[in-house]
Amino acid sequence: MTRPDDDPTRAARLARFQPLSGMAMPRFAGLASLMRLPVLTPKEAVAEPIDIGLFGIPFDSATTNRPGARLGPRGVREQSALMRLVNHATGVCPYELCACADLGDVPVNPADVVDTLARIEAFTAPLHAAGLTLLAIGGDHLVTYPLLRTLGRDAPVGLIHIDAHSDTTDSYFGGAKLTHGTPFRRAIEDGVLDPKRSVQIGIRGTLYARDERRWALDQGIRIIEMERVIAQGLPAVVTEARAVVGAGPTYLSFDIDSIDPAFAPGTGTPEIGGFTSREALFLVRGLRGLDLVGADVVEVAPPLDPSGTTALVGATFAFELLCLLAEARARRRG
Repeated sequence: MTRPDDDPTRAARLARFQPLSGMAMPRFAGLASLMRLPVLTPKEAVAEPIDIGLFGIPFDSATTNRPGARLGPRGVREQSALMRLVNHATGVCPYELCACADLGDVPVNPADVVDTLARIEAFTAPLHAAGLTLLAIGGDHLVTYPLLRTLGRDAPVGLIHIDAHSDTTDSYFGGAKLTHGTPFRRAIEDGVLDPKRSVQIGIRGTLYARDERRWALDQGIRIIEMERVIAQGLPAVVTEARAVVGAGPTYLSFDIDSIDPAFAPGTGTPEIGGFTSREALFLVRGLRGLDLVGADVVEVAPPLDPSGTTALVGATFAFELLCLLAEARARRRG
């Protein structure tokens, strides 16, 4: 199958997959899609083919505190209408580099966690096999687990995980192995995530036990707690994170609760003392040049923030991640 990477009509293809311009239709009008991009079914995306598929995972049945992230994709879609074309800080226009489209939502089963995980894999596996880069909007953080299973099936990937929580707990209430606090432990156990090429940034908050993060540290995960971020400064943290993941394929997972609730209150498990939205932008932009093969934004819960601010933060970081993924794909294309 011919990919856009070597398609002689690439320029024409890119021209077809541009966001709806705010100069043609006001940004508050029209049907909502991620970044105002054209909407394709997964089968259409593979047949077209496109480079980067954006999609939603409207699922929060694995959350252990406040629900609401099932409405994250819808809220982010609406707020993403405020994103324009060019990243003012980096100069990147992802739509000049890659053909992108909104592929809709995974048809989740809100009453069955195990079935939903299987559905996410079934949705993403053909896209990955066809060579698409994936950018997912959750949903609670358990949705990252099947995404890692898809991307790490042939070889484990590295991880940059920006979050307030390590999400490497073994179980909840003594037996629940599949919650939004367990995805990275399950991924490591499955051999799809390389713990020695994994770094968690911004970790903070109270613990159930003093040794709660011991398992993650024993596996080789680098945990940069928020106190160390403050003590060392963001440039040092960026340098350390880049060194941990190195030049290999890496996944980037951005939990909205990494942001202080003063800036993003609409999330299930808020923790004070987090990043300002400006600091998080600096952090994410510092990851340019890594071999990023997929990404997600999770735990946006619009019902917990009727102002829409948290969804706007989520949409903004989705755009930032799209810029990183587009640049990484363009580098692999050479």
